[in-house]
Amino acid sequence: MMKSGAVFLVGPMGAGKSTIGRLLAEALRFEFCDVDREIEERSGVDIPWIFDMEGEEGFRDREESMLSELSDGSQVVISTGGGAVLRSVSRKLMVARGTVIYLKTSVEEQVRRTARDRKRPLLQNGDPGTTLRNLMALREPLYEEIADYTVLTDNRTPKSVVQELCEQLGASDLSAQY
Repeated sequence: MMKSGAVFLVGPMGAGKSTIGRLLAEALRFEFCDVDREIEERSGVDIPWIFDMEGEEGFRDREESMLSELSDGSQVVISTGGGAVLRSVSRKLMVARGTVIYLKTSVEEQVRRTARDRKRPLLQNGDPGTTLRNLMALREPLYEEIADYTVLTDNRTPKSVVQELCEQLGASDLSAQY
């Protein structure tokens, strides 16, 4: 069952958080917000620029603030960035303000899904597979620590994932459309 408040989607880059988030919000009749897109729209610059100019720490400050603001109301599905779980303040906020769903995907699937994406600062240097494995080793325990539900997204359509989530969240009457 879904807790009251927001629904947070966490997981690595390429797990489908934005795509699945939009569909899940539609199914639940919630608003949809993507933390990274909100940061870009409000700052007028893209995430790689923020990383270059402010470093990861500066970006995480913005991310933490945006998570708090977006989850202040209810009835919203929030797609987080892959590293949103790195700060304990952000993890505690997500757990306190709603339901956390970990969209799990393999490193191989992440490499495939992010191969042509040039807007991911952490993948611009070195071997993406090695980078993604290292990120997963650090972040996966944090995803698992805060998740109310975990859903594997490898080799699945976004709609099938949303259908499973609706059933898990107790909104199975809405899942029929997916």
